[in-house]
Amino acid sequence: MAERVVLAYSGGLDTSVGIGWLKDATGKEVVALAIDVGQGGEDMEEIRQRALDCGAVEAVVIDAKDEFANDYLMPALKANALYQKRYPLVSALSRPLIAKYLASTALELGANSVAHGCTGKGNDQVRFEAAVAALAPDLTSLAPVRDFALTRDKAIEYAAKHNLPISQSKKSPYSIDQNVWGRAVETGFLEDPWNAPIEDLYTYSVDPAIPRDAVEVIITFTEGIPTAIDGKAVTPLEAVMLMNEIAGGQGVGRIDIVEDRLIGIKSREIYESPAGIALIAAHEELENMTIERDLARYKRDVESKWAELVYDGLWFSGLKRSLDVFIDDTQKYVSGDIRLNLHAGKATVTGRRSETSLYDFNLATYDTGDTFDQSMAKGFIELWSLPSKIAARRDLANS
Repeated sequence: MAERVVLAYSGGLDTSVGIGWLKDATGKEVVALAIDVGQGGEDMEEIRQRALDCGAVEAVVIDAKDEFANDYLMPALKANALYQKRYPLVSALSRPLIAKYLASTALELGANSVAHGCTGKGNDQVRFEAAVAALAPDLTSLAPVRDFALTRDKAIEYAAKHNLPISQSKKSPYSIDQNVWGRAVETGFLEDPWNAPIEDLYTYSVDPAIPRDAVEVIITFTEGIPTAIDGKAVTPLEAVMLMNEIAGGQGVGRIDIVEDRLIGIKSREIYESPAGIALIAAHEELENMTIERDLARYKRDVESKWAELVYDGLWFSGLKRSLDVFIDDTQKYVSGDIRLNLHAGKATVTGRRSETSLYDFNLATYDTGDTFDQSMAKGFIELWSLPSKIAARRDLANS
């Protein structure tokens, strides 16, 4: 039997042409692997058939939406994961899941290599290949666009010459990646960071500038995971899909950012993640109610590192696994309800309640009858500021 390569297949131009291009360049039979992570659009059966029509010897389609939500999005939510404080890791979170199935499918079918459609400029090539290396170190990773000079013009010409069942324009304005957590849009006129985004870029959210009534929603969390919306029980996937609809209907989750790519260049990106931004806002506020001060402060540093590791393609690294254990431990009391007001592109917390809350009204109130002993404060401040006072006397004496 001929050697095989398993290709992460999206159904688009590059991966469709990549099937024949890989076969011509390597002599290997190509198995196409399409993973449904809630990207929407075309029917997955149509994508499977297209792969076969483009020359794949086999096409595998996997519905991984629930797995994506349970095992990738929920850890990100627990970590309040925002790369550079703003980007909810839309694409970065799907890559390790796709890579996991690339590796397992290759091993199952006896293939000795895997492939993806990434260029040599982006982060995804690192995410795919680093994940595969961590899971199946003996597999070889190939990238026809990067390794075999499959440019867009060549891809269009190849598709026309071989009558491949794909329709692409040489002037397609954007590069888009999307899943149930959100959308990422780049290239075209966006490459000039002075150009403002236009409304045509967005599909998960409406224009927040158009007047509309605010919407209020109550999100119930159990140990850091949303388990009900307005009192109705939901799975993680259902929570994300419903919040995309509700928050997206108010224009929440639009992000315009110049970010630092792993490979060292800066890139202007447009993202929209209504559910991601709204759920993180709610989750963070519930943590403020239920996690003690020093643990909360330390967790914020861990969150930043966690997001960087995932962005940099190190989902399966030892450090990431260890940070997951820490983050999971912080979530044991993060249960309760958060009320969100969604309006004009903003998700604003307006109420919070929890049976495991550390907020004590009797300590916090300024009314008569509070239980906080203010007489303790004077001595506390004296001791707290003592090192500064001693150092200041020395500095003054030597100035």
